[in-house]
Amino acid sequence: MGFRIDLNGLKREPVETVPDEERREFLKMGLALTGVFAGGTVLSFVSRFGDVFASPERYAEEYPYKPHYSMVIRQDRCIDCERCVEACRETNHVAEYGYRTTILERFVPDAIGQKREFIPVLCNQCNNPPCVRACPTKATYKDRKTGIILMREYKCIGCKTCVEACPYDARYFNEERHAIDKCVFCYDTRLTKGESLTACAAACPAGVRVFGDLSDPESEVFQMVHQIQKPVWVLRPEAGTKPNVFYTKG
Repeated sequence: MGFRIDLNGLKREPVETVPDEERREFLKMGLALTGVFAGGTVLSFVSRFGDVFASPERYAEEYPYKPHYSMVIRQDRCIDCERCVEACRETNHVAEYGYRTTILERFVPDAIGQKREFIPVLCNQCNNPPCVRACPTKATYKDRKTGIILMREYKCIGCKTCVEACPYDARYFNEERHAIDKCVFCYDTRLTKGESLTACAAACPAGVRVFGDLSDPESEVFQMVHQIQKPVWVLRPEAGTKPNVFYTKG
């Protein structure tokens, strides 16, 4: 589902009616994006928020996950076909009222030609996850091997503290399971069953979502993140979450 964004007020308006009780104003995170180049040099289009990632060596030392699952989103390739959303729902049995990934729509009135762009969003699998710190029962946790933020449903009491703590509005309450649900990079439904891609990455016809192992220098995600030709950015860098979902164009 796409969202209409008012750039002046930085608010979102749903293109069609959706339950908003647990979907706070996403754009409080700020879609004024900060460009990042490899080596820790930050080029901010708005203001300098500080480094959001470092050199390959320092990054691997600080976050020694292996495989270190990450995703790079070629944001300008997204055409809002929602095949990724549909594949996610089918693969992960997402509730009709819920979501593990969504697509924001931003109108750019001053742009030449195309006046709108689409921004896929999902759990950022943060290296410094506020949801993990906020959970009172340790139901949400960061996997020590892969770095994926996972859920222990049997420990979840439905307090929604993690929902409030997430800067990316990437969680919802599953009424049937009486637990929080979120993207886990298809860990249980695909990765542990021998698949190399998430459902959304496999379904995208435009190659928007590049999924892989950030600890592998030969992987596409590693090479896309650690290069100097094109800017790479993360959403809401000022939150200090150090995401494992990166954005680029081209």
